[in-house]
Amino acid sequence: MTVEEYPEVHPSRRPRSDGGPTRTIVFLHGGATGNWSWHRQVEAFGDYRVLTPHLPGYGARRSEPWQGLESAADDVAAFVAERVDTGVVHLVGISLGGLVGLRVLERHPELVGTAVFSGLPVLPQTAAQRAAVRARPRMWGADWFVRTQAGAYGALESAGIDDAEPETLRSVAADVVRGGVPQLDGVEAELLLVAGAKEPAFVRRGLAELRRAVPQATVRLAPGAHHAWNLEEPLLFDAVVRRWAERAEAHPLLVAP
Repeated sequence: MTVEEYPEVHPSRRPRSDGGPTRTIVFLHGGATGNWSWHRQVEAFGDYRVLTPHLPGYGARRSEPWQGLESAADDVAAFVAERVDTGVVHLVGISLGGLVGLRVLERHPELVGTAVFSGLPVLPQTAAQRAAVRARPRMWGADWFVRTQAGAYGALESAGIDDAEPETLRSVAADVVRGGVPQLDGVEAELLLVAGAKEPAFVRRGLAELRRAVPQATVRLAPGAHHAWNLEEPLLFDAVVRRWAERAEAHPLLVAP
């Protein structure tokens, strides 16, 4: 299966243990991967209906231009609204997917009941950080990097960090380095914001900015975790997401920043 072929809709495969109705969970991928990067979560959440949309410019939508975080959020909201008739969804995003998810909460709060976002680069970045981000698209396209990352992340056959065109990666990088938190004062969704304890310091420092902007949110660190810990530490990631979606409780292994 190629990155373009990875499905966006995954029907539930088993009933819920509590006998309740099937719920829907939506996973938004990061900027250096594609929707295939949630394949371990798709397996773990077989009692949910799982949606793993391709963000604009990625995977099966690789030919489409990236038009910014707000446009991507509207795109995700339309995708969800077309597939969920009633009720709200559980929204999960990592890195770029988390930034898009924040805009979904800002612009379409009626769609979301709970949300877990991790690895959010919300602080404006220094000149050195901006230069490093601009250099990443060149590295992401290299065969050696694709093979290394695919192996490290347990990627699907033929999958790698080649889900998007270089122009898309440059446009995404430009959005990311600007930083910023949208207006979320009126959001009623239960919101958990996480950073890996081994992520870059500016990502971890961004949790304080997020706490100021969204005081009702719960903020935590994932011990020992790097950026893509949904693939690096899937058992803990899945347990964190499930506990939040079903109880709105932070997993006890997470720690206060």
